[in-house]
Amino acid sequence: MKGFLSGLLRLRRGPWELLASGLIGLGVFMLMQPFVLWAFTWSFLVTLTGTVMFIITSHFPE
Repeated sequence: MKGFLSGLLRLRRGPWELLASGLIGLGVFMLMQPFVLWAFTWSFLVTLTGTVMFIITSHFPE
């Protein structure tokens, strides 16, 4: 966990791509669940944020 947090602070690609992938997965889950309306409402924004974040962080150094 300490290595993950230091990677985030030092702007390394691996931890940020993992976080962006998690956001994309969360957004897809929010889109597919039928129970909570606010989660469905925010799902597109969460997925879009994760996608843009993944594109940006793919340019970070290894």
